[in-house]
Amino acid sequence: MVMLLHSVGLIPCSNPQKSFVFHSYYSYRCIVCSSETALSTRRQVLEQVDSKLSSGDEKAALSLVKDLQGKPDGLRCFGAARQVPQRLYTLEELKLNGINAASLLSPTDATLGSIERNLQIAGVSGGIVAWKAFDLSSQQLLFLSLGFMFLWTLDLVSFNGGIGSLVLDTIGHTFSQRYHNRVVQHEAGHFLVAYLVGILPRGYTLSSLEALQKEGSLNIQAGSAFVDYEFLEEVNSGKVSATMLNRFSCIALAGVATEYLLYGYAEGGLDDISKLDGLVKSLGFTQKKADSQVRWSVLNTILLLRRHEIARSKLAQAMSKGESVGSCIEIIEDSIDPSDI
Repeated sequence: MVMLLHSVGLIPCSNPQKSFVFHSYYSYRCIVCSSETALSTRRQVLEQVDSKLSSGDEKAALSLVKDLQGKPDGLRCFGAARQVPQRLYTLEELKLNGINAASLLSPTDATLGSIERNLQIAGVSGGIVAWKAFDLSSQQLLFLSLGFMFLWTLDLVSFNGGIGSLVLDTIGHTFSQRYHNRVVQHEAGHFLVAYLVGILPRGYTLSSLEALQKEGSLNIQAGSAFVDYEFLEEVNSGKVSATMLNRFSCIALAGVATEYLLYGYAEGGLDDISKLDGLVKSLGFTQKKADSQVRWSVLNTILLLRRHEIARSKLAQAMSKGESVGSCIEIIEDSIDPSDI
């Protein structure tokens, strides 16, 4: 008679074949337990990452992430993205991949522009109504107009237009769900691509009001921040490696690329493109070399976002709920199959 080892003792079995069935089940239980332990460890490490980022210890946070980088049930996706070969790509090659570079690289903020025009019309109309309702004299109307102009000028000079941007952005998020969704998807694109190319996100904001509350900044509509001290060290030395330049070029274009894939054109991200343009110029790139860098980055970023559309969608949902960086990383890891990285 064949005997089977069970967690509660020895169980007799008259059919030898059943021993293999039980052994397989027992092994499966061990594998599951091992996997659950590894995932629990990953979660604990990501909680530590959140803690380090909150305290401003970026180097410690990055060290924790690198310790789990590439390990099974660790952080398989961090810096593991498959990327296209780097060479000079033509505009025709981009078109063959379904990319219209002009639409992608020329963002126009139509939503906030429309809101601003409507506010201007409402302001003029309100002034006329007040003039008639309160029987204001021409002198009083002049003083009122000068008062508004003074406040507008003060905002431009003292806050670089930050108060106006805060008002417009808040109205946009409150009354336009499309605008709100676009901003969330834009920042999810930055976050996802940064993580996949090996740059740790440090945090994100989805509105000017949130940026004011978290960062004390008045002139940011939304934004993602990264652990970029290695990049800054290279920039300050005047020698930026090709690897680092490629990473940050893709991150810079990830927001507009996400909007392009979802909506056919981009509204936000003009500042991202301007910063990338300024970077390549500061490195002394010729126009041909700069165009080559941008075209490769566009193609590489678009293909990454297409391949990981599900991860980007789930990440956007998490970010809209205000999840921590560690939680967002866990969502990325859980959403991407190892064979698809």
